[in-house]
Amino acid sequence: MTAAAKAALALKVTLGDTWRPLQLSAAPDETVAQLKVRALAAETIAAERAGEFEVKVGGVLVRDESLTLVAAGIRDGGALVVLARRRRAVR
Repeated sequence: MTAAAKAALALKVTLGDTWRPLQLSAAPDETVAQLKVRALAAETIAAERAGEFEVKVGGVLVRDESLTLVAAGIRDGGALVVLARRRRAVR
């Protein structure tokens, strides 16, 4: 594996509940699920609730969160959004 492949990815992860972007660093072999749990923890949401949230990249749902970030097509500088699976109605 090359040094570039091992380098940490700088990612912008936005949690839909707060819409505050988080700047996170992640290993390319970290899974999407692991990154989601870290983003939720940064907003004090328990890991046990991770199943209530989904991850989107470029507006597209990541269906298999067991994929590594690189396998999911996420590159350095990428932006992800973590949203509640069941959204509340806007009134």
